[in-house]
Amino acid sequence: MPAQYPFQGSTAKEIAESIERAVTSGELPPDALLPPVRNLAAQLGVAPNTAAAAYRALRDRGIVTTDGRRGTRVRPRPSVAPRAEPGSVVSPDARDLADGNPAADLLPDLRAALTATARAHQRAKRYGVPVVSAGLAERGRKSLAAEGVPAGDLTVASGTLDAIERVLQAHLRPGDAVAVEDPGYANLLDLVAALGLRALPVPIDEAGPLPDALRTAVRRGARALVVTPRAQNPTGAAVSAERSVELRALLRTAGLLLIEDDHAAGIAGAPLHSLAGSCEHWAYARSLSKAYGPDLRIALVAGDPTTVSRVEGRLRLGHGWVSHLLQDTAAALLADPAAAAAVARAEQAYAERRAALVAALRERGVSAYGRSGLNVWVPVRDETATVTALLAAGWAVSPGARFRLASPPGIRITVSELAPDEIGPLADAVRDALRAPTRTGA
Repeated sequence: MPAQYPFQGSTAKEIAESIERAVTSGELPPDALLPPVRNLAAQLGVAPNTAAAAYRALRDRGIVTTDGRRGTRVRPRPSVAPRAEPGSVVSPDARDLADGNPAADLLPDLRAALTATARAHQRAKRYGVPVVSAGLAERGRKSLAAEGVPAGDLTVASGTLDAIERVLQAHLRPGDAVAVEDPGYANLLDLVAALGLRALPVPIDEAGPLPDALRTAVRRGARALVVTPRAQNPTGAAVSAERSVELRALLRTAGLLLIEDDHAAGIAGAPLHSLAGSCEHWAYARSLSKAYGPDLRIALVAGDPTTVSRVEGRLRLGHGWVSHLLQDTAAALLADPAAAAAVARAEQAYAERRAALVAALRERGVSAYGRSGLNVWVPVRDETATVTALLAAGWAVSPGARFRLASPPGIRITVSELAPDEIGPLADAVRDALRAPTRTGA
């Protein structure tokens, strides 16, 4: 049933602003169904075209999503911030396997790197410093070159999502289409919508985006492709050597802007088969946050000269640079053998937990996928029923809906903090939840 809210306004701008205020205040919560265009127009005494224009404006700002079958709804994560932070949906009695975070006890100790940085920064940096600190540039190029990523042109961003936003804005305009993995990273889907871009779903398997599906996206007008080369969120897919050859061949002639999101470098548990350099305009972003700590908001960004120049030019007009305190801390961590050893231990632990859960589920007749990264993806018939049944059994997992555009239902289970003695009981609970009757009409 559509939300019962006193919509206001006589122009498209006024109507859109009224709905945006309601989303910001929480009166229209995420996934709230809005009235059909003709009903809203009749309610406000305006032409249907006016109501439709208001919905288009909200869609272009990433506040609502429109689907002929589901109607117009507030996005699960709209691009406007609520006045109050929503409470956690996870029961305090449930084991939280939904947050996607690395395990806190497997992160490297930052004290040595912070001490080294503090000694080097006896005085604060002044305006006009280089965008990339000399130490991070040296260490960054070395680490990228070791995995075959060309890094002659290098810059930095505050994480991979920040890098993706900057690269998209450097090349695309509202209304342009972007090919995205489906299922794919929920924050990326929200960002694409907030930028006024159109997301074209590209189905994936365990080896990465399907080439034929990408060709279809190109025929539908895709201007860019965002791909996760390993530790794909939510499925754990990793681009294989064979798939990278196919995708490189396609990219050489497709005329796409390529963006690679290597957000879990260091702990992915799979080799990198990068597509970098396979087309005229490209960017490869490597985050240090998953391996070294989520608060270390640094991503190395390699790319073609035009893309890097545009990203840096826009950065100089805004923030100016990413903090050299953070950059030099990141450089110190990359040079620290103890930190490298900690990252290697974390990668091994995540691989063991991921493999153990996939094996336990498959032993119980449950299909599961998790080739790399921190998550395991389980296809299900009914996400709501499965998530609810698992929560009742004491396990909180993520419903797949927020990661999907056109792909089948599933759930995401984060394995980063999963203890060995929890794997069997969790697998039993998933099996039992999938055997439960589905909801009527599901």
